[in-house]
Amino acid sequence: MDYLPIFMNIKQQHCLIVGGGAVAARKADLFIQAGAMVTVMSPQLGTEMRFHLAQGKIVWQMAEFSPSQLAGLLNIKLVICATDVQAVNLAVYHYFKALNIPVNVADQTEYCDFILPAIVDRAPMTIAISTGGRSPVLARVMKARLETLIPHGFSQLTDLVGRYRQQVKNLLNEEQRKGFWEKVLTGLFIDKAVHGQEGEAEALLQTQINALHANADGNHESAAMPAHQGEVYIIGAGPGDPDLMTFKALRLLQQADVILYDRLVAPEILDMARREAERIYVGKREKWHKVAQPDISQMLVDLAKQGKRVARLKGGDPYIFGRGAEEAELLVQNNIPFQVVPGITAAAGCSAYAGFPLTHRDYAQSVSLITGHQQAGAQEIDYARLAHSGDTMVFYMGIKNAAQIQRSLLAHGLSPTMPVAIIENGTRANQKVTITDLTQMVQVIATQTIKPPALLIIGEVINLRERLRASASTPIQEAV
Repeated sequence: MDYLPIFMNIKQQHCLIVGGGAVAARKADLFIQAGAMVTVMSPQLGTEMRFHLAQGKIVWQMAEFSPSQLAGLLNIKLVICATDVQAVNLAVYHYFKALNIPVNVADQTEYCDFILPAIVDRAPMTIAISTGGRSPVLARVMKARLETLIPHGFSQLTDLVGRYRQQVKNLLNEEQRKGFWEKVLTGLFIDKAVHGQEGEAEALLQTQINALHANADGNHESAAMPAHQGEVYIIGAGPGDPDLMTFKALRLLQQADVILYDRLVAPEILDMARREAERIYVGKREKWHKVAQPDISQMLVDLAKQGKRVARLKGGDPYIFGRGAEEAELLVQNNIPFQVVPGITAAAGCSAYAGFPLTHRDYAQSVSLITGHQQAGAQEIDYARLAHSGDTMVFYMGIKNAAQIQRSLLAHGLSPTMPVAIIENGTRANQKVTITDLTQMVQVIATQTIKPPALLIIGEVINLRERLRASASTPIQEAV
């Protein structure tokens, strides 16, 4: 090791920052978060450091560094120097080195008794990543990856485990404690704790500890450990691009024992799951349903009752034309715990990747999300309202009924020249965007043989596309 990793307690300890610029401010922020009393020595302060001063988080000593300026500073614990003047940096380093006070000169490892790592903060859990000063950027890259894998709820988890640590220690020897915590921290308890369900997590942990007490009392019947309870994760996978998955969606997907997925879920998203996870395709196509919706809902119940963690992957968002609520209702009826993870719905993802917004104060103040096909007996779409609303209209699954949509909107007075965007395979590598108007929409769909999955968007906001797309970094494939 180049450096010994040590976590120091600097709460209420005097720490000194020499320098008032942006780099010094970021170093000061770390000291502040760790509870130190921070003095900043600098003739002037930059914007970030002035913010710390305004918040009362630092004491400012308005002076160039000089040993004579340190008379009022006693028992300095740590020193960081971050100035643009090398002579000052060296003077600070040599002065405090002689006093055996650890000092760090920013970005100069040869003048550092300690270095500040990249930090994943889930206090009281703290993860530090260091490259020994060789590549701070690489450390930040690793930090970013860990941030996606470690929920913020790990702070509550760590606190909760800490509260019960002594009870377990009183009941088990060291080897037994290790086995106990390994079992607890790989089950449903950890899922509940990190996702904010602290009461349920604590009840699970208390049940396990009660079993330990029962064992200690010789009551082996009551000491039986409860069977592992299954859970369902109803996850929105987004419109197609794997990079649009949320951190939480990815974490839960990687925990799942079984995955039920739809046709619109990209293969790259499935590849993010554990290799050992069972994959069950339950996709639907027009006039061909692999598995009927009631059967899918029942599968979720049955698998969870077997103690499995089940990921129900849906394209887009599960609660926007995704039938997620129907599945959730049956889970509630059967007392199956579940979580719903929102996803980026197709309307938001596809319009952004096609190069235009859904709202704009000059064009549209609101958005209507409309299902393009309807179940028998469902209330008819209110085309009269839509035609006069000024909304951007987004029709999901509307290709088959495009003629009805066109005819109804025109009949209720919508302009024939209203722009229309038809987005096939939105947000994916093979996305294709076709721009037309309401009058020509049906003919364009026919001549270009456009098929689902495709989204119909109708509204004035589409006129912004030419203005915005010139500098857009997202590739936009034109209609051919």
